[in-house]
Amino acid sequence: MDSYNVILDDVMIDNIFKTDTHEALDLVSIKLFLYLLLLGVLPAIWIIRLPITYPSFKKSILSRVLTIGVALLIIVITILSLGNFYASFLRENKSLRYYANPSYYIYNIGKYIGHHFQNNALPFTFIGLDAQHTVGDSERELVVLIVGETARADHFSLNGYHKKTNPSLEQQNIINFTNVWSCGTSTAISVPCMFALGGRSDFKASKAKASENLLDVLQRAGVNVLWLDNNSSSKSAAERVEHQSYKTADNNPECDTECRDTGMLTRIPSYIENHPNGDIFIVLHQMGNHGPAYYKRYPPSFERFTPACKTNQLEQCSQEEINNAYDNAILYTDFFLSKTINLLKKYDSSYEAALVYVSDHGESLGEKGLYLHGLPYMLAPDSQKHVPMLMWFGDSFDKNEVNIEQLKQQRHQKYSHDNLFHTILGLFEVKTEVYNPALDIIPHND
Repeated sequence: MDSYNVILDDVMIDNIFKTDTHEALDLVSIKLFLYLLLLGVLPAIWIIRLPITYPSFKKSILSRVLTIGVALLIIVITILSLGNFYASFLRENKSLRYYANPSYYIYNIGKYIGHHFQNNALPFTFIGLDAQHTVGDSERELVVLIVGETARADHFSLNGYHKKTNPSLEQQNIINFTNVWSCGTSTAISVPCMFALGGRSDFKASKAKASENLLDVLQRAGVNVLWLDNNSSSKSAAERVEHQSYKTADNNPECDTECRDTGMLTRIPSYIENHPNGDIFIVLHQMGNHGPAYYKRYPPSFERFTPACKTNQLEQCSQEEINNAYDNAILYTDFFLSKTINLLKKYDSSYEAALVYVSDHGESLGEKGLYLHGLPYMLAPDSQKHVPMLMWFGDSFDKNEVNIEQLKQQRHQKYSHDNLFHTILGLFEVKTEVYNPALDIIPHND
């Protein structure tokens, strides 16, 4: 909290329980050990060695009554003398309650536990039971959805950023969307939300876990669905479809200091070969720009912007060094996306191939003293909510079905994660009552 200005609300407590050792180790530092030693271990040793003299029961009761009485007297005097000030001040600064320690994070631990038991009690909801592929569509679709991690829109040169962070994508025939907003400010919220039916206004983690999502509807319609993960997990989104982790060298052939996102691409050819019938939908969940150790997120050959911050203690680095390390990781994502497009081009003659990329949330890089992400949505700056999104369509994609030119004209309109569910259903031409054409980004020709 002190180093990165994070707030320990119930979403952050959820993140703590859903993280893995690899992510947690990125936060370990000498400063953390010093905090624990000087402010935790040593005071605890001193306290435990203090001799405690217990008063009689009567004196103990009187002492407590006196303490409570004095505290109440101070509260009454404060309210009577400064009540008008505090009433208006607290009304205009409601966010102050997020910083009350230790009461706020203790409250949210209890809130999280309550939600956990509520989750187990909720009945499971099935959606899109009528889902089926459009009759008469003989062309097979091959769509790859890349779920980015911690990428912010204003650090993509495609969106006007002054550094060339997207040199590879600029050579591809993509459609870049400039005004896209995330469902949440953390992976634990945004990832399940973008696959859920209801969207951000109706999203609850407990409800999402107890309900089918986009992947279930596609699978019911006959689409072959695969989730490959180089992040901590799918956050329950892929529990009922085929999924595989690429966090270790057991599956990922491209590992050095850590396993790289590009290693997930090695699975795609064999998966396509082993599924000769039906459409194919593959989700690649990136490690992307996961902080604070941005310098670990890319191979050394991608350190183009220097000097780069080489520590997870971001407050020790200059703003330039933090941005450079972060931008190098964006540069590697640019390479990964372009490499995925080039792979899909090999199947252009036999499939209607397409790629969709969108990040789960953004990131604070020290602006106004804020780092990382996960602030409550109402408090979070745009840098944590404004995310990059792009699409690519192969030459064989039926232009009579998808109006590419009109889609290009819409690239500056405001969209959000709410659109993803319906856009993907539209791409696969899945007919179901849960499909809302008004939320489908892609204009379809009649």
